[in-house]
Amino acid sequence: SEEITPKPVQDTGSILKQGYLEKRSREHSFFGSEWQKRWCVLNRRTFFYYASEKSKQPKGNFSVEGYSARLAFHLRKDSRKKCCFELICPGKRTYEFTAPSPAEAEDWVDQIQFLLKDLSSLTIPCDEDEEELYNDVDSSDAVNTTSHNTTLNQDEPNIEMKEEDIYEVLPGKQPKKQ
Repeated sequence: SEEITPKPVQDTGSILKQGYLEKRSREHSFFGSEWQKRWCVLNRRTFFYYASEKSKQPKGNFSVEGYSARLAFHLRKDSRKKCCFELICPGKRTYEFTAPSPAEAEDWVDQIQFLLKDLSSLTIPCDEDEEELYNDVDSSDAVNTTSHNTTLNQDEPNIEMKEEDIYEVLPGKQPKKQ
């Protein structure tokens, strides 16, 4: 019967990256180590972590939408500090990991950032060249999903609209409809 059961790892959608990471536990464990080895799987939207590669059920998972990833050398004091990275999201739990090597840590961060860029491009039509223009759209877009920074879109959009009106209303012409 072992053959027939699909491993959950495989039916999590298209896997971008998987591998062993040490994950910092929220509660310090009695054994002194707060870092626990976990088999981690990243698919298009979700980060899963399992006790081992053979596990059928994940110990946990979370949606990476809204998170950002970055290297985090401050998490450890030992020789593996350059292998650390974290996933952070305002108002949500921060996930902290140690990769097997600094290169792996960078690759996890790259994959997650790539994925997040991909996710945001689904909601915002965005040309590669015009990335800079969309920076403020990204930040005010975040307001819709998480209400942590409502100040962002109080003034800016109005100012922009007014400026556009000034430029577009020429004598004898109707303002363009947006």
